[in-house]
Amino acid sequence: MFSGGEFAEYLNSRGGYGARAQEALLAYHRRTGKLVQIKRGLYAVIPAGEIGNTWPVDPFLITGKVTPDAVLSYHTALAFHGRSYSMRNEFFYSSVRPASSFTFRAQRFRGSRFPIGLTKTDSTDIGVLLAERQGVTLRVTSLERTLVDVLDRPRLSGSWEEIWRSLESIEFFSIDSVITYTSLLGNATTAAKVGFYLEQHREILMVEEQHLGQLRALRPRQAHYLDRGSRVSGKFVAKWNLVVPEDIYHARWGEIA
Repeated sequence: MFSGGEFAEYLNSRGGYGARAQEALLAYHRRTGKLVQIKRGLYAVIPAGEIGNTWPVDPFLITGKVTPDAVLSYHTALAFHGRSYSMRNEFFYSSVRPASSFTFRAQRFRGSRFPIGLTKTDSTDIGVLLAERQGVTLRVTSLERTLVDVLDRPRLSGSWEEIWRSLESIEFFSIDSVITYTSLLGNATTAAKVGFYLEQHREILMVEEQHLGQLRALRPRQAHYLDRGSRVSGKFVAKWNLVVPEDIYHARWGEIA
């Protein structure tokens, strides 16, 4: 898997080729079946003897190569870590300037801008891990950052059941790292959601009262909805100033849209 920019850099390191020569080489290898174009400027290498139209291209590799700074995020990060409750045909990455969404072989690829709290503090790399897949180095959010991200932007992570069940498959988080990242986002509602989740799972995750106290200091001053998109009535959790739908509060799945 490589981008047009990486291809140009490679050719330049070998003596330099003009733009037309580069385009001609790419076109030749596509005609001979050695390359498949994922989208404009992104290509997959097909192993010798395989057929390009049927060779399965790893969607995680595509996601991690859409932009030079792409970071596998949200539900895709959960899936990459083997923690997603279910698989989806939609893959997400974060970037300073995401490319337009596109579809390749019935799989949808969507970019999201880094949260403004990270760009303001030049902290977009916090909680980002390097991982190798099929010889390609990808960037993916850590489990700690992913926990906060999926609660911050649930629409990029599936249903609440998907989010809860996926997170509950993770036995350990560095709580200090979770709090540090949450603080950087500067979002009071997100801090309350993270605090609510950790309090619900405080025993298994070994969450201490001091951790919850740090998050309570970041919570909103007035009541906010856990699900800002639907704003359905629910249980008011005073210590977090959070209105939580009854089904989520009691983990009663099956009725959440």
